[in-house]
Amino acid sequence: MAKLTQDELLAQFEEMTLIELSEFVKAFEDKFDVTAAAAAPVVVAGQGGGAAPEAVEEKDEFDVVLTGAGDKKIQVIKVVRELTSLGLKEAKDLVDGTPKPVLEKVNKEAADKAKEALEGAGASVEVK
Repeated sequence: MAKLTQDELLAQFEEMTLIELSEFVKAFEDKFDVTAAAAAPVVVAGQGGGAAPEAVEEKDEFDVVLTGAGDKKIQVIKVVRELTSLGLKEAKDLVDGTPKPVLEKVNKEAADKAKEALEGAGASVEVK
């Protein structure tokens, strides 16, 4: 069996749906007995009682959460499918099970565009 390069593997992953990719990660974790959890940030407590707190970093990752489908549920499902790589059933389940995240850890511009598109279809949306 030919060995795939990293670029070839990434190309294969790009063609997968989110559901397929999620199933792959689960199978990978089971096969190699590992966890694909994101590393937790390390918080270091400052020493000295009089130190001023550091400047708060500007948030650069946002989650777009669908909180309600509104009257035009079919239009909302179509927009969800456009924003994600979900199939019809998965998109319908997401819309039916609100509140649910539609996009996670996206930049501000993408979050605003998604919110605008979903609200244009009649949905209620929160950006966190």
